[in-house]
Amino acid sequence: MAFDKIRIKDIARRAGVSVGTVDRVLHKRPNVSKAALEKVEQALDEMNYEPNVYASALAYNKDYNFVCIMPQHESEAYWEEIEEGVQEATRRRRDFNVSLQLLFYERFNAESFVEATTQCLKAQPDGVIVVPAKLELTRDFTEKLSEMQVPFILLDSYLPDLKPLAFFGQDSFQSGYFAARMLMLLAAKDEEIMLMKQLKDGHIGSKQQNNRETGFRHYMRDHFPKVVITEVNLPLGATREEHDEILEQFFDEHPHVHHCITFNSKAHLVGQFLLRTNRRQVQIMGYDMVPKNAECVRRGSISFLIAQHAYVQGYSCVETLFQAIVLKKEVTPVNYMPIELLTPENIEFYRRSNIL
Repeated sequence: MAFDKIRIKDIARRAGVSVGTVDRVLHKRPNVSKAALEKVEQALDEMNYEPNVYASALAYNKDYNFVCIMPQHESEAYWEEIEEGVQEATRRRRDFNVSLQLLFYERFNAESFVEATTQCLKAQPDGVIVVPAKLELTRDFTEKLSEMQVPFILLDSYLPDLKPLAFFGQDSFQSGYFAARMLMLLAAKDEEIMLMKQLKDGHIGSKQQNNRETGFRHYMRDHFPKVVITEVNLPLGATREEHDEILEQFFDEHPHVHHCITFNSKAHLVGQFLLRTNRRQVQIMGYDMVPKNAECVRRGSISFLIAQHAYVQGYSCVETLFQAIVLKKEVTPVNYMPIELLTPENIEFYRRSNIL
């Protein structure tokens, strides 16, 4: 019998019980004897019954409030793609009464993160997506979510000890290792390369960037131990003129440097400088298919971009909460994004809509 034609009364007839008993079993309600439960389960198995979870969720008519906590960001950034992804997934599930609240915190600001998480807890969400801040702060928050039995997903940084429902992001170490290997296909004869960072009070923006750098340096230590890696900081919040002054001084003092790398989404800060100053002999490698980076790839000042599928990460986080909370389905706990290399030859074929 096809499962889409199976009616409750068909199951009741096969099991030899009442329609009410079958209904209680299907909806996991109490007051069903062990004998009756066994009969119904056997009938369901024999009839290859599969519940229409979508119809059931719609009929339940419950409101589901999800919260996404992420860093404050400007346009043309990795986080902007994440935000667009979570919003689109929410829009597609609005028939199931799914809503999403976005809360933002300032990087390097513990009070800002605590404020955002406190607001989240007050909202009594059904599910949460969170980009981790410092481990201690994030643990305090996720422990409260666990006490409230609220499932949460970690985005960008994987902290398995916190026991999230799921994680979405790249394997940061492998990504950095891969980046080093690709860069050195071009820079194998170089004696020095530049590593561009964006620091605030001596701290980098995320655990993910730290892990990428670790993977990068691991590869360089094993395969190119004599290459000097010189760090250049373009401070967060500084003006373009201030960044240009720093870069001008660096390249004047290091005329033999031809290749640079960064582990954030701001490779275009260097790429645009190289175009403005006509330094055609220098290229940078970076992360994320944001428009300004893509334009630098097309014009030749960025040699490679590593795609993180940020839009897909955001979209998948909401969809995973939907599958687990609304449809009561099992979900994949660890979801590593592919590590893909974008060049002038293939960048026009990279479309986020093709990935979903």
